[in-house]
Amino acid sequence: MLKKIKEVIVVEGKRDTAAVRRAVAADTLETGGSAVGSDLIRAIRRAQDRRGVIILTDPDGAGERIRRIISEQVSGCKHAFISREEATGRDGVGVEHASPEAIRRALERVRTEEEPEAELITWEEYLKAGLVGGEKARRRREAVGKVMGIGYGNGRRFFQKLQLFRITREEFARALDRIGRED
Repeated sequence: MLKKIKEVIVVEGKRDTAAVRRAVAADTLETGGSAVGSDLIRAIRRAQDRRGVIILTDPDGAGERIRRIISEQVSGCKHAFISREEATGRDGVGVEHASPEAIRRALERVRTEEEPEAELITWEEYLKAGLVGGEKARRRREAVGKVMGIGYGNGRRFFQKLQLFRITREEFARALDRIGRED
């Protein structure tokens, strides 16, 4: 018997819904692609008010764009992330290619976006960690995002994610230590 998820899971399409339902018992809302219109935002707000929402989009630029648009317009959404490696199939990258185990892991590691009361990790600490500037920084952000279960972002956006998901200095240090051992 599949674990029941109370929240409504926002995905991009029908194949994503099918993949989620192979992993868990859940209701989904489909964006139908990267155009996030006002009707969809209203539906997501209703779902958020009644049951809560988990955003589970593809680990690519379009998926991150959809996630950002929804987050900006519907407060308090939860976020689940599948790594690029876990979501890569023969014909591309997407939630539909992820295994049921990868989807369950992503849903177990869900994060809630909150406005930080104060800066948890400073920009200086972030720079010192080597997460900005060059290809090595990009790989480090990808690795830290995977370890922490928060996905990828460009230099500025990834720093914002650390703040919004209230990543503590201790969590950050553990993730950096872990990727340092794996290098």
